[in-house]
Amino acid sequence: MKRHQNLLMMIAVVVLVAVPLWMVHKPAPGPDGKDVEIFRGADDQAKDVISQLAPGYHPWFKPLMEPPSGEIGSLLFALQAALGAGFIGYYLGMSVTRARMRREFDKEAQC
Repeated sequence: MKRHQNLLMMIAVVVLVAVPLWMVHKPAPGPDGKDVEIFRGADDQAKDVISQLAPGYHPWFKPLMEPPSGEIGSLLFALQAALGAGFIGYYLGMSVTRARMRREFDKEAQC
């Protein structure tokens, strides 16, 4: 029974990630004729400001992997944030449990 629950949970996670990306409709081009990017982030806005302030600026290095679209980049960023939050939550939970068990062990040792 437990194995089926885990499989169903993994399928639900995949569906919850894939369906919103599939259902998003791309809006019409803006007034300047450029395509509107739905998941545009602060990095892109900073890149535009830098290109306006210093037109001759060239980046120091290129990314190791360029995501095929902005949606995939956003998905990878969200995945990275979720993994980091999970690691921090796990560490804090283990620390609290370890401290609680240590207090209980010291209390039993004093008796």
